Amino acid sequence: MAKDGSEMGINTRLAHSGNNPRDYFGFVNPPVVHASTVLYPDAASMAARSQKYTYGTRGTPTTDALALAVDALEGSAGTIVVPSGLAAVTIPLLTFVSAGDHLLIVDSVYHPTRNFADTMLKRLGVEVEYYDPHVGAGIAALVKPNTKVVFTESPASNTFEVQDIPAIAKAARAAGAIVMMDNTWATPLYFKPLDHGVDISIHAATKYPAGHSDVLLGTVSANEACWKQLYEGFCTLGCCSGPDDVYQVLRGLRTMGVRLEHHQKSALAIAAWLEGQPGVARVLHPALPSHPDYAVWKRDFCGSSGIFSVVLKGGGQRQQHAFLDALKIFGLGYSWGGYESLAVPVFLGDRKIAKGPYDGPLIRLQIGLEDVEDLKADIKRGLEAAAAI
Repeated sequence: MAKDGSEMGINTRLAHSGNNPRDYFGFVNPPVVHASTVLYPDAASMAARSQKYTYGTRGTPTTDALALAVDALEGSAGTIVVPSGLAAVTIPLLTFVSAGDHLLIVDSVYHPTRNFADTMLKRLGVEVEYYDPHVGAGIAALVKPNTKVVFTESPASNTFEVQDIPAIAKAARAAGAIVMMDNTWATPLYFKPLDHGVDISIHAATKYPAGHSDVLLGTVSANEACWKQLYEGFCTLGCCSGPDDVYQVLRGLRTMGVRLEHHQKSALAIAAWLEGQPGVARVLHPALPSHPDYAVWKRDFCGSSGIFSVVLKGGGQRQQHAFLDALKIFGLGYSWGGYESLAVPVFLGDRKIAKGPYDGPLIRLQIGLEDVEDLKADIKRGLEAAAAI
């Protein structure tokens, strides 16, 4: 099924989107096509490029299967598949901003996105400005005549502020700016950016679509107005993905719905439990009623994923490290969306606006597929170790 009707349930769409087995002699999964050269039947067709596939960098049946599946989820006009989540950020930015343009980025953005903007984009002559994640419709006051892109991410990396995406998109588009959103936290299962006024939806498919901590991939999906330029930029940059990685993510996509349900349920149970634990000042999970942006999250999102942060009650880096070093089940590693639970220290020193204040050090938790009671016991070990410092 290239595109499935929205009347179908999400797990049905995940199981069947992206390919038609009848196209491949009835085999359920599409072939993994390893290709660079594509042959033409004659010189005339070669000169006219009058066939679907022309060269490996521009797509194969394998990449098309994943792109079509993502289009069915996003409601997009087209999707490009790139080698990493960071590439999914950099390619559309390089495609839509030029020297002299003004770029607005939420201050709570994923750090590698900030680093790319502050180094390469500034070197290329792009004016970069960061804004408060709670700006909402107030983004209109920050838009300049040369503002080309407003880059959003909601909930925020590490601190999980929820942006008013519809208000930001309405104001930005009224001023002629393109709106991009990093939607990795929610996936298109729990939030569909294009339905809320966003032009380009960005996803680190390394996370929940792949789901097993062994593949790097990114997807970028665009509406009709932006698709042609996005695809041309993708082809110009030549930043394509290997077919084996693409296939692994397509396979992971089939079970993403049931995995996300488990991540969501476990993370909410642990986050609610943490609110009552000694040594915890705050839990930063937007699906908790105690979260200051809960109303916005509930209005726009239809689910939550498995990653949130906890603020320890007092202390500093020593307490933060003691917590992390006491963990036995949680691994210390920079990623999420896989089957295993992870914990990392949160650093906010690069931010200009969204700095808190917070009562103590922050720790980001990725809740995997393990049993909740085991994870609670592990977290308790960490809290006790931090309190003992």
